Amino acid sequence: MAVDGRWVARARAARRARGRGSLVGTALVLLLVMVASATRGALSISLGATLHALVDGVRGRAAGLQGLEAIAWNLRFPRVLMAALVGASLGISGASMQGLFRNPLADPYLLGVAAGASFGATLALSLGGRLGKPFTETPFASADIAGLVPLFSFAGAVFAVSAALLLSRASRSSGSTSLLLAGIVVGSVLVSMTTYLMLRDADRLRAVFSWTLGNLASASWADVGHALPYAAIGCAILIALARGLDALQLGDDTAQTIGVDARVVRIGVIAGASLTTAAAVSFVGIIGFVGLVAPHVMRKLGTPGHRVLLPGSALGGAVLLVLADLGARMVVRPAELPVGVVTTILGGPFFFWILRRDA
Repeated sequence: MAVDGRWVARARAARRARGRGSLVGTALVLLLVMVASATRGALSISLGATLHALVDGVRGRAAGLQGLEAIAWNLRFPRVLMAALVGASLGISGASMQGLFRNPLADPYLLGVAAGASFGATLALSLGGRLGKPFTETPFASADIAGLVPLFSFAGAVFAVSAALLLSRASRSSGSTSLLLAGIVVGSVLVSMTTYLMLRDADRLRAVFSWTLGNLASASWADVGHALPYAAIGCAILIALARGLDALQLGDDTAQTIGVDARVVRIGVIAGASLTTAAAVSFVGIIGFVGLVAPHVMRKLGTPGHRVLLPGSALGGAVLLVLADLGARMVVRPAELPVGVVTTILGGPFFFWILRRDA
């Protein structure tokens, strides 16, 4: 028994070390890809100019920046930080949803969050009057609707989740199953309503489609500041529930016997994941597959427990989306692809691989 005990202790220590190593390694990769993304694009900026802009901006001297340094501080850095923030939000939400439903194919949009946010954004566009020329060139550049889109899309996402929760309570199925079905129903209804709004005003089709494909081009320091508190609160809730998610992998009854209230964990995970996902979707649109791919990659790197998997998936999601955004700017420059197209191109084959592996 002593030998077995030592072997178990060594295995646990090795697993913890592997988990910590994966976190540190992913954090370093994230730092490198953020630097690369800040310096590369339709217009290349030297590393020295980029770092100089960063130092001056942090010291409050951004008003004196000119030329490439001004571009780096005012355009590149907010875009890179928003990509990292959104990727982290989707990655940790995907890991928590997969743990909650015990399904490797679960993703952050499972409860109709994307459909609700899309409906809210389309409604804001419908209320904003005719689209001006700036808006047709860059999503949300029109001053009269710039503030409405994130607000309405966030409200739509919260509404969708709330409706799914209410519908699931009226169902006779088990908790997770009824919640999943309710999310599908709510999402379908909201997609139909979004389509109706789009068909009422064909002038808005391009803007809405651009938003639904995900767009980081209009990210600003103000957007980062507005999205950060919601994402941080949601991530903190999910990390606090990591032990509960580990217990739920053994089943609700087993979790109850070791002192974990499955209902509290379920509600907390839904609230945290919905908050982080809604914050991300509200500012950059719908970006698929990040929340599906990042947790799988981190599990392959040796982070099975949710106390390591959740922060690891956040880092992995940030790396994935920063790289995807860099690719979106480089592939067809000086134009650029919607970042959602790039994540779909990468995530589609990955999704098929998961299906083949689990078949």
